[in-house]
Amino acid sequence: MSLKSSKEMRKVNISSSFESEDISLETTVPTDDISSSEEREGTVKITKQLIERKELLHNLQLLKIELSQKNLMIDNLKAEYLTKIEELEEKLNDAVHQKKLLSLRLDSQLALQQEDARKHQALMKQEMETILLRQKQLEETNRQLRERAGDIRRSLRDLELTDDCYKQLKLLPEDQLSIPEYVSILFYEVVHSLRKELSDLQMKKETLTEELSGYKLQLKCLTESKGVETVYEECNF
Repeated sequence: MSLKSSKEMRKVNISSSFESEDISLETTVPTDDISSSEEREGTVKITKQLIERKELLHNLQLLKIELSQKNLMIDNLKAEYLTKIEELEEKLNDAVHQKKLLSLRLDSQLALQQEDARKHQALMKQEMETILLRQKQLEETNRQLRERAGDIRRSLRDLELTDDCYKQLKLLPEDQLSIPEYVSILFYEVVHSLRKELSDLQMKKETLTEELSGYKLQLKCLTESKGVETVYEECNF
């Protein structure tokens, strides 16, 4: 600022001096044409320099104003970018917070699903054990019945009747039957009842065996599906 003031003061002094010189030149009556011409040329030269200097100073002032405007634009852009950065940081923090909340929620749901799957698997295992125990009991009952039927068949082999013989003897009155015939009829009825019961038990066994196979297949599918879901969720999270 001091340099600028000194330059302006110098310019004022020079202009004042030249103005005073111009005034003096205008009030002085020229005595010689050659001296008057030289003085005019010097005055024109000095005036031209002053004009050029004024133009330079004016251009410098314009450049300073332009520089100030650009600095102001740069400051505004900096403030705008800083505001955007703060907004993006806030959004990032919100996204990170939401991600943490979702992770906690998913972990909680996964734990609940795993607990439900464990309980369901334990229940299926208990049901399978009950079915297997029931099957063993039926197999043991069936074996005992076969043994009893075999013992009766061996002890009363001669008392066995065909269906036709049974029908014929059954038509006769009991007082007309001999003891072997009467025993044979009773034996036939008992054996026929046992055979029917055995057949029913065999059919029941086959039904239970099919149900057992179905439960085993369901348990296998359920175990595999639960395993696949667990692996898929662990990979996503």
